[in-house]
Amino acid sequence: MERFETNEETEIKSVCEVFGLKGEYRSYEIINSGHINTTYRVFFFRNGEMKDYILQKVNTYVFKNPVQVMENISTVTEFIRAKIKQKQATAKRNVLHYSTTGEGEYYTYTPDNSFWRCCRYIDDSVSFLKTDNLKVIEESGKAFGQFQEYLSDFPVEKLHIVIPHFHNTVKRYETFRAAIANNAANRVSETQEEIKGYLDVEDIATKMYRLQREGVLPLRVTHNDTKISNVLFDAKTLQHLSVIDLDTVMPGLVAFDFGDAIRISASTGEEDEQDLESVALDMEKYEAFTRGFVSTLGKTMTQAEKDTLALGAVAMTVECGMRFLTDYLDGDKYFKIHYPDQNLVRARCHLVLAHDMIKRLDEMQAIVYKYCNE
Repeated sequence: MERFETNEETEIKSVCEVFGLKGEYRSYEIINSGHINTTYRVFFFRNGEMKDYILQKVNTYVFKNPVQVMENISTVTEFIRAKIKQKQATAKRNVLHYSTTGEGEYYTYTPDNSFWRCCRYIDDSVSFLKTDNLKVIEESGKAFGQFQEYLSDFPVEKLHIVIPHFHNTVKRYETFRAAIANNAANRVSETQEEIKGYLDVEDIATKMYRLQREGVLPLRVTHNDTKISNVLFDAKTLQHLSVIDLDTVMPGLVAFDFGDAIRISASTGEEDEQDLESVALDMEKYEAFTRGFVSTLGKTMTQAEKDTLALGAVAMTVECGMRFLTDYLDGDKYFKIHYPDQNLVRARCHLVLAHDMIKRLDEMQAIVYKYCNE
């Protein structure tokens, strides 16, 4: 049967040519795990075997300056590659490798002004949206800890701020108060309890950002989207291979990366869990991630960073939950929802999780010190 090429496939093939992918093009498939960019896996046949690549069309509505995004990514990945090659012969499975065009650029524009990039597919790798496997959770902690350890001496001032005020919790609270005052969707009266809940934890949630502004906590290169699905693992051994999805790499606080990962990986419930009595911090999962993260990064952290690592989990959980509530008050304009009131459910879930973290903060911090001292 004759196979007809779609317009999408024609565009994909032309982009592959710009990046100089060698071999015979065979096919492509869409990867639907991401929420922002459009991602394809493309297959080429070369030297008797299949070679896979990841092709992405970047969402320029979210990333207003995609060239700066790629400058951050390429600078950071090449820095990490050099570090790895000091220890082993190849780095191809341990850091993303982006292709360049004939002009030496890590990106290209198509005639419709779409922005594209291409990187090698890491063979025999798997990823997880969520898991109860403590080994995988610990390995994800190692992956994100090692990512920061590799970049601990990177000149952070070289990075572009691709999303201003991304983890500025003080600014997030200002936006939250503006949403309450505007009451755009007429939902303030029904959310008084949730609004009060988030205002009551403002002081503890903004403490880390204030410490950074005071010079107590240093800025580092941070990933800023440390969900477990942004780590690739070896399909056989489940050891971590590489951190992926580097669009939000920017200057930030080490505890924000740690805390965002805990918010996702160590909760007993889903992000929009409706049974709030089942929502809590899973201390086994918390310890597994902490063990992995601190074991790879601990020696490069300052004492102030160690002292506030667990606090990062509170800050990120409050910040994210408050953003869900802000969006609910605005009429659900930012976050994608799949049923009415989902943003409100998410906000309630995060507030319960944050309260549990606050109660356990001393216990959480003791686990940090335990692995810092090993």
